[in-house]
Amino acid sequence: MRNLVILGTTLAMSLGVWSTALAQTPRQPHAGEIAAGLRRLGVVGSMLYVAAHPDDENTRLLAWAVGERGLRAGYLSMTRGDGGQNLIGTEQDELLGLIRTQELLAARRIDGAEQLFTRARDFGYSKSADETLRSWGRDPVLADVVLAIRRFRPDVIVTRFTTRPPNHGHHTASALLAEEAFAAAADPTRFPEQLGALQPWKTDRLLYNVSTWNLGPNADMSAYLKVDVGGYDPLLGRSWGEIAAESRSQHKSQGFGVPADRGSLSEYFSPLAGVRPKAEPFEGLELTWRRWSGTEKVTRAVEEAVKGFDPRAPHRGIPALLRVHEAISALPDDNRWKAIKLRETEELLAACAGLFLEARAAEATAVPGGQVALNLMALNRSPAAMRLVSVTLPGGESVAVGAELADKAPFKLSKTVTLPAEAAISTPYWLRKPVAGGLFEVADRALIGRPEGDPALSVTFTYELGGKRFTGVRPVVYAWVDPVRGELYRAFEIVPAVTATLAREVLMFPNGAPQSVQVVLAAGRADAAGKVRLEVPQGWRVEPAEAPFQLSARGDERTVRFQLTPPRGATERGRLRVLVESGGRTESWRVRAVSHEHIPPQAVRQPSEATLVPFTLATKVRRIGYIPGPGDRVAESLAAVGYEVTLLPEERLATEKLEGLEAILVGVRAFNANPRLALHRERLLRYVERGGRLIVQYNTNSRVGPLAGLISPYPFEIGRDRVTDETAAMTPISAGEPVLSAPNRLGPADFEGWVQERGLYFASKWDERYRPVFAMNDPGEQPLHGGLLVARHGKGAFVYTGIAFFRQLPAGVPGAYRLLANLLAQ
Repeated sequence: MRNLVILGTTLAMSLGVWSTALAQTPRQPHAGEIAAGLRRLGVVGSMLYVAAHPDDENTRLLAWAVGERGLRAGYLSMTRGDGGQNLIGTEQDELLGLIRTQELLAARRIDGAEQLFTRARDFGYSKSADETLRSWGRDPVLADVVLAIRRFRPDVIVTRFTTRPPNHGHHTASALLAEEAFAAAADPTRFPEQLGALQPWKTDRLLYNVSTWNLGPNADMSAYLKVDVGGYDPLLGRSWGEIAAESRSQHKSQGFGVPADRGSLSEYFSPLAGVRPKAEPFEGLELTWRRWSGTEKVTRAVEEAVKGFDPRAPHRGIPALLRVHEAISALPDDNRWKAIKLRETEELLAACAGLFLEARAAEATAVPGGQVALNLMALNRSPAAMRLVSVTLPGGESVAVGAELADKAPFKLSKTVTLPAEAAISTPYWLRKPVAGGLFEVADRALIGRPEGDPALSVTFTYELGGKRFTGVRPVVYAWVDPVRGELYRAFEIVPAVTATLAREVLMFPNGAPQSVQVVLAAGRADAAGKVRLEVPQGWRVEPAEAPFQLSARGDERTVRFQLTPPRGATERGRLRVLVESGGRTESWRVRAVSHEHIPPQAVRQPSEATLVPFTLATKVRRIGYIPGPGDRVAESLAAVGYEVTLLPEERLATEKLEGLEAILVGVRAFNANPRLALHRERLLRYVERGGRLIVQYNTNSRVGPLAGLISPYPFEIGRDRVTDETAAMTPISAGEPVLSAPNRLGPADFEGWVQERGLYFASKWDERYRPVFAMNDPGEQPLHGGLLVARHGKGAFVYTGIAFFRQLPAGVPGAYRLLANLLAQ
């Protein structure tokens, strides 16, 4: 009996089905996809693509390799993109990495490749591979790349980037690691702890996929290998360029929507190591079953299945597929493709029968020790004879069924299971441990490299088809109906009895003033009662000491408020932890939800803690307006330290009375995201002329995405300069610079403790009426003066700044608050 595990890994775009482990609505492959999957049964070649981030992958090549060549293709991304920026929300750091992980998985469901990762954390833009590898740790990340190669066992490895700088340090590091891992994976003396279930693997060749986006139309490419990836598949009704564009457009948080390419599309390659082909990347590789002796029966069986397939009656192809399965089963177990092709054959058998298997939970969540009501369904949507033998429930209980699955007559079963009292709380596996340093800490080594962990619960259906017995494993999901979007799915999750989530992860205490601390209690079960308290450093005063609560129904919420006062004269950071006593246990859990329409709902559950930051802050202005940009939390950070913040979305700018505002701050990339802001140029500049202060945070400007409509009184140009060293010296250009003296006198201590970077997208050229404030630079580079420009305009002031306030303020950097307070007061 084969164990058919269907947990979201697709056969490829030719059979992109059964992705309910990712909480997607299940979809039956159409006949064209089944036919493409049959063709792929005869191909036993693989390609691993290696780069640094989500959205670095070449989806044109991946879609073509899977669809046209029938290869097994994978994308190994060094990171999950945590250090990037966010065009669709305010999530940063690990929450952004969670979004980008799901965007990668959505892309792979479209182009058909598989997704792999290392444990490396995206810590933001880096200017050198040396810095990157120091932060990640060269050996552990190299071990992860070697592990991916030994697991995937590719015939060809393709790198997106070269080892030659200048480039993003993560990009260069990914190429260096791929090149070193190419050799190390074949060496049994390298990372021998991986060996046993795995064996050393010698990849045939290493290629560099030459980037052409920055080359002119007449560039000489004759020195490179060339392949046309612009084919069209009439079975799918799409070209590889169209599929690739849809795949790439899943990176919505990065604004990477692209148009579809049609017609001839050239990709170029340069050999780096191993066999060096002369004409095309796969030259000289035998990618069919003929690469091994004794596989003639497999070849014949696949050819017969392809030839005899009737798209109008896919179930008639089941006997031929059963013969394919029998031929592959007879191969030696040491054939590395045996298990892979058996799994693909079993998926095709189920697809030809229109088999639908599902395990739904009556509720989206349950607590450890709680009960879960399951509703199971098995449906044969074809005339093929099929029998459901048994169902194995979570926990191992086997329920004998012995029912014929007749055409269009669903088998249904309702069962209740009890979760173990010590069942693990659901959270992304790489975020289960505190995030620190350059690597995610993963306790279960078997999970390293996987895009997601195992589902909380799963059900195994055992069925007979054509005299053979198979099993299909389905994750337990929860489904509901949205009145606009229709039926939606999400993964079933195991949750704490009570979560206690702080409104903010960093609590600022300007000038020793007490702050209200809000804790949102949410019930994971009915009748959750107890008390909640704050555990704080010595000398901090909490009122009340504890608060009782009663939550009657599962899902009920209640907000509890404490007043927290720092010790007199406190300057040191501290840590706060929320403790909940309920049901004889004391626990600390918070939940952070991520919800966007293009990905399944996500939740991160971790200990409920916050950083406490006492500091001094003088403010000259209080009433400020904020024109939102995409993906920053500056406005809420300013409100948390006492500013009165009025949000000014574009539609309110025409009518809002700006005269009552002492300063207006423009969010990051606001002009990039909303060109209509340019319509308000005259009104905003008139506001400055009359004595207002207008501060514009960074926007981007490039050949690919030129910036139009930036509001400023005098001309300046935004370049791509940045300072990635968060410890870089911030040297005043003028000793008497007023920005540094009022209302807060700034000194070197104000520029300590910054995170990720000093700033980005600095001005590269500016009118002489602008006054640059700081000189700063990364090690070994010339000082940059365009990070902060100030100009008088009429009675007011205009400021452009690339300084990364959008990172520093949510991270609780006192000096950033003080510097911004001074800018608001100019």
